[in-house]
Parts: sequence; structure tokens; C-alpha cells
Amino acid sequence: MNPTAPNHSAHGHVTFLGAGPGDPGLLTLRAVEALAAADVLIADPQVLDVVRTHARSTVDTPVQTVTDEASKTADVSVLRDTANLVMSAARGGKRVVRAVLGDPGLDGYAAEEMLACAAEGITFEVVPGVATAVGVPAYAGVPLRDGRGGDVRFVDARTAGATCWAEVGASQVTAVVSTTLDCVVATAGELVAAGRKPDTPLSVTVAGTTTRQRTWTATLGTLQQTLKAAKVLPTADGAQPVIAVVGERSAAEQRDRLSWFESKPLFGWNVLVPRTKEQAASLSDQLRSYGAVPSEVPTIAVEPPRTPQQMERAVKGLVTGRYEWIAFTSVNAVKAVREKFEEYGLDARAFAGIKVAAVGEQTAKSLIEFGVKPDLVPSGEQSAAGLLEDWPPYDPVFDPIDRVFLPRADIATETLVAGLIELGWEVDDVTAYRTVRASPPPAETREAIKGGGFDAVLFTSSSTVRNLVGIAGKPHNVTVIACIGPATAKTAEEHGLRVDVLSPEPSVHKLAEALAEFGAARRDAALEAGDPVTRPSERRPGSRRRARS
Repeated sequence: MNPTAPNHSAHGHVTFLGAGPGDPGLLTLRAVEALAAADVLIADPQVLDVVRTHARSTVDTPVQTVTDEASKTADVSVLRDTANLVMSAARGGKRVVRAVLGDPGLDGYAAEEMLACAAEGITFEVVPGVATAVGVPAYAGVPLRDGRGGDVRFVDARTAGATCWAEVGASQVTAVVSTTLDCVVATAGELVAAGRKPDTPLSVTVAGTTTRQRTWTATLGTLQQTLKAAKVLPTADGAQPVIAVVGERSAAEQRDRLSWFESKPLFGWNVLVPRTKEQAASLSDQLRSYGAVPSEVPTIAVEPPRTPQQMERAVKGLVTGRYEWIAFTSVNAVKAVREKFEEYGLDARAFAGIKVAAVGEQTAKSLIEFGVKPDLVPSGEQSAAGLLEDWPPYDPVFDPIDRVFLPRADIATETLVAGLIELGWEVDDVTAYRTVRASPPPAETREAIKGGGFDAVLFTSSSTVRNLVGIAGKPHNVTVIACIGPATAKTAEEHGLRVDVLSPEPSVHKLAEALAEFGAARRDAALEAGDPVTRPSERRPGSRRRARS
């Protein structure tokens, strides 16, 4: 039977899915497919957020319960509870995805759950994932093998006995040890006691493959001093998992050259993006590619115009042939027109015979999603001025109609209107939506903004400066301030902010690129001076203590 085919039996179907070590980008295509089809999602807590974004909004995510005091410390009780959830859902005819950290083939609990399915005749499949013990060293810049080959031994310190330690200690294999932060020093001691030389290199990585990843290099004999000097131990977070790689391939001089992930220009930076998730989607993706952790905080809210009649007349004029052009200056303008179309039962076909202009790439993308390919997008600067540079003057010979429909915000500037009139066009400047100050963000976000919890903030307009300060307060002086252009920078300075980064072009993507260049230069300067690489937020008083708590 093909496990991926529709299941017509009385029982459901279970997919045991490897969610990888933590980076959402490591999910396989097959994993995303299975998640999209799931009726029930049962995931290890460490990967629930990683997999839930690919499931339907209606997916059931039952919570594992611990019912008695003994169960709180007995993994087997939690296992039985998880297995019961899986089996119960499958017996009810559901398509169940059981997502585990790393790879299900290396998860003993998943193996027991598979046996339970087999015993009851419930069909299941296995979707492999990137194993934690393999993925984390790769992200830490520690290759497990080289051209000369060599043996690799994977050890789970929780279950390893004296025989295991003796075998690994007496050999020269590369040992990949899964343990916890408060046990890793004892693990190093076990290996030395079993025969490994104290000067054997090792690396220790916590929160591997995520933007919280940190790696320390030492030797078996110096590990305790290294972690104490880095103020990693002692810690209240000692139970967090770590991957330790023991062997020559963990040597510090090699890892320094191969540490591709932690050396990203904005690695681990918390970057505030004062835009909605929809507006910031591609910008946030770009920031993640630089290693940053973006946080979207809307500073404006969009509301319908107070008098909708003007917009209604314009949309009707669009259908009856009143306009030669329609120009969209924002994603919100596209959304406003699209909503009005849907209200009247219209679709993208209503644009037939009308030329469409978009002020920038994101607006053009929004139009394409609506089913409309823009005829004009600025070839240079992505702005109203850039659009005007490419806009053709009105020519009565070639243009049967001289009118442009311009749906915009109530506070839009007059640059585009004045420029179109100068080119000979008549303009219907219509308020398609109003922009109002957004509600304040949650208290913890406001505290992070004012207290220096963010490493950088990207200001994409003067209004984002005014509104963010108005709803959340002024960013702390350790926070790097990046502005999209001179006007925005001037507004920031008027509010008492020090502008550190200025985009070379009025583009959100160039702004993110400029911030990445700033971060890379800052990192290079620290390394050249022999200083530790830190994030801007770590410069504020008490930040290291709070970060460890």
C-alpha cells in the first residue's frame, strides 16, 4: 500500500515526521506536504512552532498532559501519553502528523509509537528529517568527516553506560555527544577518565541551527574554565540540550574558518520592523538571511475613508472607461481597490484596456497576486519620483483619454499628482484608505524598545518614527537606528535619536542591506581588536545578567 495515497480504511494514517534541529528552513518538501494535509498535529514542544506554520488553521493540536507527580520526572509516562494521543486520533480515522525533533529514525520514542501503530494495523509512513547530531555540527562549522574519512560515534549521554564511555575513550573516533549544558563538563570528565587525552579539542553548541545558537571551543581538560570564563556556567538554564563534538575536527583554528552561520552580519540581532507582517514579509525574510530575528510592530492602522462615495464613483468610472491609467502607490492602495472590486462582484478583468502603474516592487507583486501585471514600474528609484521619471507625457494622438485614477492614503504627498499634471494628465486623486496611529504594542515590547532589548530598528518613513515614539516610546541609545532616507533621518534626529545607518537608496531592501553592512563592519572591528563579538543590546547595563537568567 502506498502510504501517501488517500486512506480508505476505518483507521486513519500516521506520518512520523522529522522536523530537524530547529531551523524552519531545514524542513523537507515532503514534510511540508504532509503537514498541509494533517487533521491532527502532535509535535515535540521544541518544534511545534516550526511545523505549525505549515499546517492548516483548522488542524487539531492536542496538548500532552502530565497527570501525576511521578509522570513529571518519568519520560516513559509522557511517552505513553503521546502514544495514546497518536493512537486515539488514528483510530478516529484522522490523518495524524507526529513531528519529532531531529529525525524519527534516531528517536526511540517514535520507534515505540510506530510499533504500536503496526500492532493495530494502522498505516504509517516515515518522513526523515535532519538529525540534530548531524545538523548542529554543520551549523557550528564542525565537519564530522574529512577527505581522509574516519569513524564517527554518536553518543546519548543520558543512556550511555560505562562500556560506551570506555569504547569512545579508548579510541580516536570523532564523538558527537548529545547532553545538557550542566552535564557537558561531567561528560568531558568521563572521556578523560576512559582514556581520551585532556588536550583533545571539542566544541559545545547550544540552541543549534537557531539564531540563539552559541558555540564554544575548548579541550576536554579546559572546558570547565572556558564555560566559566564565558559566564555560561553556572546557570539556571543548565537543562537545555547541547551537542558536543569531540575530536580534532573541533579545533578552534579550523572552526574559526568554517563558522558560516554564527558569522552572519546580523547574527542573533533582534531587529524591530515598524510595519505589519503583510508589509514586512519580504523584508523580514531578507533580515533572516543575514541571521537577524525580525519583530514586526505595526505603527499605523489602515481604515476605510470617511466618505466612501468618491472611491465608489472612481471604481465605477474605471469600469466605464473614464481612465487611461490607474497608478498604485502602495500595497494598501491595491488592497483597497481589490476590496471594492469584490464588493461589486468584479475581478481583475475589469482592468482590461487600462494601463496600470505601480510605484515599486512590492506594490507590483501585490498587483500580480491580484491577477494584474503592471505596465509601468520605476526602472530606477522605487518611489513616486522614480515613477514620474518613466511616466510618458500625455499625447492626444496616442492617448484617447487624458485622465489618471490615483487611489491613495489620506496623508499622501502631492509629488505624484503635481508631476502628472505637469506631464499633461488630468488626475482624480482619490482617498482610498485612511492611515491612523496603531494601538500600542504589548507591554513587554514597549519595555524592550525603551530598555534596549532591540539591537536595531528600521525606520521606513518619517511617520514610522513619529508613530513608534508615540505608541511605544523612544528606542534606547544602544539601539542601532537605520533610516530609509534623509527626510526620515531628519525626523529621527528631531526626536533625539542618533542615526547610525542611512540607506543609499529609498528602498526597504537597500536599507536592510545597509544595516547588514554596518553589522559586518562592526563584527570585523571587534575581531581585529581581539574583542568578543557582541550584539548592540549586550552593551546596556545588566544585559548579560538578564540574558543568562
